[in-house]
Amino acid sequence: MAFFSNTTKTLSPQEVSDLVGGASVHLVDVREAHEWNDGHIPGAIHRPLSELATWVGNLPQDKPVVFYCLSGGRSGQALSLCKSAGQAVEGHMGGGISAWRMQGLPVTRD
Repeated sequence: MAFFSNTTKTLSPQEVSDLVGGASVHLVDVREAHEWNDGHIPGAIHRPLSELATWVGNLPQDKPVVFYCLSGGRSGQALSLCKSAGQAVEGHMGGGISAWRMQGLPVTRD
């Protein structure tokens, strides 16, 4: 099932929060393990950009995928690389978890 159009979306932290809260997307954190361990968005899946070659073909397909990183750079790279590989991805969160935290949204260390 493809959920995306030919355009990719840069979503705000609030938009992502609403989508995650409604369980309507898979949120994928592309930061490295030490960054993930310092705190991540509840419900996110951890897939480091440095290991993209091992997971690019195994993204969930039942809901749209949205990437995030620290500030938006790596999530944009993941988005481009996955789209180039033919994977169904929706977009990424502009400003990353830094913007998420600035808006006072929840972070976990589970």
